[in-house]
Amino acid sequence: MRQFPLWLCILLFLPISAVFSQRAKPPGIVTADKQSNQPIEPPMKMGSRKLNVEQAKQEADELKKLADGVPAQIEQVTKNQYPKDLNESLKRIERLAKHLRSEVTP
Repeated sequence: MRQFPLWLCILLFLPISAVFSQRAKPPGIVTADKQSNQPIEPPMKMGSRKLNVEQAKQEADELKKLADGVPAQIEQVTKNQYPKDLNESLKRIERLAKHLRSEVTP
């Protein structure tokens, strides 16, 4: 007879615990679920860009000439002589490198 009330308690608490276990999701999780279940956009197609070979060669040659002159200018800086075109040449090197990188990189 003692086992009957135990089974009765189990049968009564089981539906009640199932109701409490199904809580509402917080708004952040609901939003994240909606966003994660959206279809993925297809990757962008590569445009067929043509590389201007002559311009790239000219810029690469200019970049090489400017870069070859930097060690001598830095040597002057170590002797407390600041070349006036050092800053402009370094900026030009940076611009040429960025432009060449953007032209070559797909």
